[in-house]
Amino acid sequence: MSIRQFLRKKFADPNQLALLLDPLPGTENADHASSPQASTVSGTPIPPNRRRIHLDTLSLDYRLLRSKRRTIGFLIDDDGLRVTAPKWVTVAEIELAIKSKQPWIFRKMNEQRERSVRRLQPPMEWRDGATLPFLGNDIVLRIADRGNVGARFDESTNELHISLPASSTEQQLKDRVQGWLQGEAKRVFAERLDHYAAKLGVTYQRFSLSSASTQWGACTVDGRIRLNWRLVHFALPNIDYVVAHELSHLREMNHGPHFWATVQSVLPEFESARKALRDHEPQKLPNF
Repeated sequence: MSIRQFLRKKFADPNQLALLLDPLPGTENADHASSPQASTVSGTPIPPNRRRIHLDTLSLDYRLLRSKRRTIGFLIDDDGLRVTAPKWVTVAEIELAIKSKQPWIFRKMNEQRERSVRRLQPPMEWRDGATLPFLGNDIVLRIADRGNVGARFDESTNELHISLPASSTEQQLKDRVQGWLQGEAKRVFAERLDHYAAKLGVTYQRFSLSSASTQWGACTVDGRIRLNWRLVHFALPNIDYVVAHELSHLREMNHGPHFWATVQSVLPEFESARKALRDHEPQKLPNF
């Protein structure tokens, strides 16, 4: 049996794996052979169910758990990589499967590292000079008491000027910024809806903004579309994906192959936009 045949038989579908890797402290330059015996990393004993595998120049520790499952599964948690495998699969076979996914593993390691860095960044402070995401870019918040109440965006400086009395509270500032963002969302979404409706040859009845916590958009059979106003934080290709997605439901009220073919017909790169929305860090959006 070839390696390819073996992996097809014993290795789970990559689309079903949760694989988010980050090198454990002390493993970057380690040079120890994989062994079932307990070992150490930086002087710390490794439990018997932990193993080490060499991936090119990287030594990676992982936990091996046996189960009744039929395929090899990967999961990353706070303790690192966990591999779950059937009892009849040998360690050599497990590590062969890991090695076969090296490019994917290294890519996921970098993605996890970037996510970790973003999580360490402090939340937005509602003050003059703070930044907030708008259409995929960071804009600067400028606050001043000019004797009136209003919001104005200066495209030349990429600054959002908010005029409020000096006695205003933080919540009043948030409400003013949110009101401006929602106004921009209505404008941008209407433009993109009309653009893609023409491309798809469909007509929607009306659209409205939503504040849903679990949905970016929704479409009813009678042509009413709702789009989450927080999409205005993202770059235009991500907004276009949600818009094209919902409008495509006016031709295919399902998520079957014909539906995705419809989305792709007007937005060939939709998969990258869908992934960007799926992988975004909710805590990095401003908290209103």
